[in-house]
Parts: sequence; C-alpha cells; structure tokens
Amino acid sequence: MAGTSSVIVAGLTAAALGTVGFLAHRAEETGPGPGGKPAAHASPAAVVTKAPRDRHNPTALPGGSGSGERVVYSVDDDRVWLVGAGNRVQRTFRVTPGTVDPPPGVYWVTSRSNAVTGTDGTPIEHVVRFTSVEGVVIGFSAAVDGVPRAADPGVRTGGIRETRRDGDAMWRFATIGVRVVVIR
Repeated sequence: MAGTSSVIVAGLTAAALGTVGFLAHRAEETGPGPGGKPAAHASPAAVVTKAPRDRHNPTALPGGSGSGERVVYSVDDDRVWLVGAGNRVQRTFRVTPGTVDPPPGVYWVTSRSNAVTGTDGTPIEHVVRFTSVEGVVIGFSAAVDGVPRAADPGVRTGGIRETRRDGDAMWRFATIGVRVVVIR
C-alpha cells in the first residue's frame, strides 16, 4: 500500500511541476507587467501590425497573421477569422468593437463565461476574454437579444460583439489557451 501512495505522490508532484513550468513559460512569453508581475498582453516579439490584404477578396485571411490554430481579429476591418489546423479558415465574420481596442499582438484566451452582463449593462453570452487594456477587459461576446449594437462612446468597454450565431462558433472554437492574433 505504501508503494502505491509513493507512486501517486510522485505523479502529483510531476504534474504540479509541469504546470508551474508551463505557466512560467507563458509568463515569460507575455513579459512582465506592472510591478514585475506577468502581464496578459502581447508578446513584443510577436507583434503583428498591418497584415497584407487581398484587395480582390476582403474576407480572405490576411497574410502575416500567423499559422496554426488561432483566432485572428482585425481592429481596422472589424473582422474575425477562426483558423483551424492547416491554416484553414473555418469561419469569418464581422464584429462590432467596444470603445477600447487591444493593441496588435499575440494573446491567448484566458477566461470564458457562458452568460454575464456586459460593462454597458447588456446581457451577453459566450464571453471569450483574452486581455485587458488599462483595466478594461477585452473579449468577444454576443448580446443575448442578438443585436450587436455600436458601443456608447462615453463608456469604456472592451466587448467585441458578435451575432449569436457567430458567438456560438467562437465559443466552440476559442477555448482556454487558444491563440488570439490581433492585427490592424
């Protein structure tokens, strides 16, 4: 019995050390935040600015937006691409941004909520968060009533609103740890 306990303890210790190592690596990628704490913002080495566009097909995935599974969000075009394995676009759609934009860069989905109330008082669902800017949380969401309204310019909001159908697709695709590439 004592041998079994030792194996379990050793396994739990190895899992804990692996998790700590992974988190340390992720913190190193995102760089230090205020007070030397890990920040939830873009990796400076991976910042993407204005990615090249196909002028004949504005919904085509912009070149230079990375590779592999990821969400690509164009701040200038108010468009999202859900990109799966093999760099294949699974879905693209327009979004309605909040009043605070994330800077271009590479982020990761850090939290999700099935249903909450947005900072603007709107009931929202399928919230997928990936960063914050000066205390404003940035993420994708869909208004429960299905209407992605323009943000009130007098309220600092980071909600990037989608239709409910697009919000469902984002919810299924963008699980914790999925990359989000923000481009101009």
